[in-house]
Amino acid sequence: MKRFLLWFGIILIVLITAVVLVFRLSPWPSVAVIAYAFSKGDRASEAALEQHVPSGIVSRGDIAYGNAKDEVLDLYYQQEANAPRPTIVWVHGGGFVAGSKNGISNYMKILAAHGYTTIAVEYSKGYGTTYPKPVEQVNAALGFLVRNAADFKIDPATIVLAGDSAGAHIASQVAMITTDPEYARAIGISPELKSNQLLAVLLLSGAYDPSAVNFKGNYGWFLKTVLWAYSGVKNFREDERFNLMSVTNHVTGAFPPSFISSGNADPLTPQAVVLARKLTSLGVRVETLFFPADYVPALPHEYQFNLDEPTGREALNRTLAFLSAIREGPVGNEQTH
Repeated sequence: MKRFLLWFGIILIVLITAVVLVFRLSPWPSVAVIAYAFSKGDRASEAALEQHVPSGIVSRGDIAYGNAKDEVLDLYYQQEANAPRPTIVWVHGGGFVAGSKNGISNYMKILAAHGYTTIAVEYSKGYGTTYPKPVEQVNAALGFLVRNAADFKIDPATIVLAGDSAGAHIASQVAMITTDPEYARAIGISPELKSNQLLAVLLLSGAYDPSAVNFKGNYGWFLKTVLWAYSGVKNFREDERFNLMSVTNHVTGAFPPSFISSGNADPLTPQAVVLARKLTSLGVRVETLFFPADYVPALPHEYQFNLDEPTGREALNRTLAFLSAIREGPVGNEQTH
């Protein structure tokens, strides 16, 4: 019995040591936990939005824009659409390592009901996928959509690029590649869109400057894990490409008109505020929707997807109003709170 207990103890110690080493030597075991949490959140959000989805929306799913299994997109438009429509191409969030286009399908249907063709783009995540692969894929998806515009009821002259959370970062980088040739050369990605085809960007609950992240806060473990996985480098802050990931530090006055919003309890909100101020100082047309720090109830990360709350509905209405104003023609900068 004593010998059994001794061997059992040794085996247990070895297993615990192995698990600890695996988590220290690779981010992917932790990513699996994170991905599971995101999938639960996506399902809950989709279920809550179901009651807000109007009838008469055509869905075309899993359209391949490339050869990889993750290089697919979903398309939505009103059943009565008989001509090309202004198009919103949305990049979903998920901390660069999780999430799915399926988690935003109902929101895309809701936007489509307001006269848009909407696109939910999937991109690669998981083991072996590192930056800037998702940026390359979203850029490629835009080219595919423009080349097939007639079949997809897309107006290639009025493309809106949108994203939430990590998707907002990816979308904003693609917008910079599209409008700033110097940045595109630095990243090593040739834009698939012409700059005059990119009408505007919608950036919700996004991260825009990884170097400004507080790794000592409550989300330190999560942030270190996802940036390690996404960059492919454990000491990602020492990686040259890490500096290029900062949208705020590299953005120019050529950036498209932007709608930017985050909730008051979202730890990423300070980054959104700084980006909005930087863009405004560069002469970019910007509209923001932020809330007082003491706003009650506190608005969490991705608050905009909760249409059961007035703040979620306000974000949707302000987004649509911003797009309508942009489509009507250029005016002066707008910075509202």
